[in-house]
Amino acid sequence: ERTGSSVSVTLEYAYDDWCIAQAISKLPAGQPEGRYLMAGTNLHNEFMDRSRNFLNVWDASSGFMRPRKSDGTFRKDFDVLSTHGQGFIEGNAWNYSLYVPHEPDALILLHGGKKRFIQHLDSLFTMYLPDSFFAETEDITREGIIGNYVHGNEPSHHVPYLYNYAGAPRKTHYWVRHIMDHKYLPAPDGLSGNDDCGQMSAWYIFSALGFYPVAPGSDRYDLGSPLVKEATLTLENSKTLTIKAVNQGPDNIYVRKAELNGKKLDRPWITHDEIMNGGSLVFYMSKRGY
Repeated sequence: ERTGSSVSVTLEYAYDDWCIAQAISKLPAGQPEGRYLMAGTNLHNEFMDRSRNFLNVWDASSGFMRPRKSDGTFRKDFDVLSTHGQGFIEGNAWNYSLYVPHEPDALILLHGGKKRFIQHLDSLFTMYLPDSFFAETEDITREGIIGNYVHGNEPSHHVPYLYNYAGAPRKTHYWVRHIMDHKYLPAPDGLSGNDDCGQMSAWYIFSALGFYPVAPGSDRYDLGSPLVKEATLTLENSKTLTIKAVNQGPDNIYVRKAELNGKKLDRPWITHDEIMNGGSLVFYMSKRGY
């Protein structure tokens, strides 16, 4: 830990390396641009191995990602709430320790399984974070926080959708809708944080449509709680995807069931190809979580 941000860098580079591995896997080996694959899959495997470097900063004793010293040992002085000098950029251990968007199943195992992971997420959203823990931090203000979940800074944006991976999609529905209702306002300062690269706005647009890419580079889009009653997407291939929310309303925040092209979905996600093929995605909304 020499830079003050080693954990953030390790986690973000791990995801970046995973994205590179996905790009390599798409290169046509028989074409000039696929020349890096001619020796086999070594390069792909190298980046996949590097994508698991998040394991190097996981501290099982504390249950958080934690900075190591140059001798390989974990730093002793460690405050999981503080955003200053703990190995993270504009965030704390609670939020950044969940930044493994490319391997959420591995993250769940690190936390001891689905039940304990759900409890961990529940604590994140409902605990109280004193002002002193984010004072003088540019991108983190009280307006962008729910409990200890920081929506005002982009590295946490996938977190509400992680409930899907733990078998609790109703909690994804609840928190996604809560964020849209309370952290986006029709005012000049209506965003709860800097709209870096348009991500704050992109999160809202995706979530309002009812799905979100937890790990861009994957073909999976996780389902949430749509805010629109109906929307039509005109896709690059000239096909259209029509999205409808039946029984939509401010109290009906839970998805009772979802149908893709008339067939009930038995999973809380859709794929990129399913979006690009066009058709219809229908959400049936309810006051009750399932």
